[in-house]
Amino acid sequence: MSWEVVIGLETHVQLSTRSKMFSAASTAFGAAPNTQACAVDLALPGVLPVANRAAVECAIRLGLALGATIAPRSVFARKNYFYPDLPKGYQISQYEIPVVQGGMVDFVVDGKPHRLQLTRAHLEEDAGKSLHEAGLFDRAGNAASGIDLNRAGTPLLEVVTEPDMRSAREAAEYARALHALVMWLDICDGNLQEGSFRCDANVSVRRPGEPLGTRCEIKNLNSFRFLEKAIEFEVRRQIELIEDGGRVVQETRLFDPDKGETRTMRTKEDAHDYRYFPDPDLPPLVISPEWIERVRADMPKLPQVLTEEFVKDKGLTVEVATQLTQSRANTDFFIASSEAGAVPRLAANWIMGELTAQLNRDERDIGASPVSAAQLATLTCKIDDGTLSSKTAKDVFGALWAGEHGGDVDTIIKERGLAQVNDSAALQAAVDAVLAANPKNVEEYRAGKDKALNALVGQVMKATGGRANPQQVGELLKKAVG
Repeated sequence: MSWEVVIGLETHVQLSTRSKMFSAASTAFGAAPNTQACAVDLALPGVLPVANRAAVECAIRLGLALGATIAPRSVFARKNYFYPDLPKGYQISQYEIPVVQGGMVDFVVDGKPHRLQLTRAHLEEDAGKSLHEAGLFDRAGNAASGIDLNRAGTPLLEVVTEPDMRSAREAAEYARALHALVMWLDICDGNLQEGSFRCDANVSVRRPGEPLGTRCEIKNLNSFRFLEKAIEFEVRRQIELIEDGGRVVQETRLFDPDKGETRTMRTKEDAHDYRYFPDPDLPPLVISPEWIERVRADMPKLPQVLTEEFVKDKGLTVEVATQLTQSRANTDFFIASSEAGAVPRLAANWIMGELTAQLNRDERDIGASPVSAAQLATLTCKIDDGTLSSKTAKDVFGALWAGEHGGDVDTIIKERGLAQVNDSAALQAAVDAVLAANPKNVEEYRAGKDKALNALVGQVMKATGGRANPQQVGELLKKAVG
């Protein structure tokens, strides 16, 4: 009999606030260890937590984008456990009444649309970080671990799915879609390396039709590729264990990317092990309808809305519009170039093609692009009116990137002599010369080999330094040898 895989994800989304969830301490990344943990984060006697309004608004934003219910009244709870990186001995989280309830995430797997039901998204604070790398020693000179509490208290939204995914690929694509959404909403910087977006995968296997199997949780996966590989390994491990007569133990596991395998971290707790109870220092979180509407009014248009608008109003294909709206920064650049008079189809192709490639080579964000949206708009117009060929347009783009001639497109074209040759007489002369020099290609084309015509077009383009109009060249060649 076959096996069925059951997967649910818990994703910790670090919110882009300047201060922590319940204190005014900074959330800036990269500070020296233990320099950004205040008295509230350390739970010193006499301190009281105060909820971060900006973090609550991030939760409202996400809830609206997911089509979820925003709880008018939610409760903060204490989740009790004892690890060295949790100085209070408990984490402030939400349990019975989370701020965001339900919701859906749409994504695509191998060209097929999927929709995943969410259980909840709740606000909580992060724990500190245990450091085990070499170079740490205790006072006696022995190798030791360290604790950095800078991250303690950082605001998180934990997004929990229903256990409705059935493959590692599906889980990875869902995670990518959620990652793109929280960045689009500007509630998370999405930095995987810094831990701003990390997933815990709950994995179990069962025979079709049987009750859910015993699950194992794989913690702190901060790479979509690692997420997929970790789940694939864990599925194989559980199936082989059961088929060999063993049984799966509920536990928390870690993924070792070097070995490509998961390993035991600790026994997995159940909810009752954490002894949740309402935090006595925090009143219920009350969110009024007016507050929700203020947040809604400040929301950016969602990707699916813009995709439909780009198809309808800008003439883009669904595929191009969907790809373009994967990134809010790219979308904003496209809108700015369109407002500057760009040819929409050409602008979209250049943004996703040449511009993105050059940004990646120079390790820049699109916001730091040396080529502005207005300059790209002018470039697309020069391509559209026949002034530039696709080849010479790339030369102009390179000059713009380098800042030549003050970034003026017309000056670059004139100074470099890049204007496309559209003069019929000049093109005919180039065509005649190429035909005379390539009789074999002429005969092959006349014999029905269409590739021979492409070779002849290429020769004319080479002879004119790539400045000839390729469509016009093709017509002249067909006329001459037809």
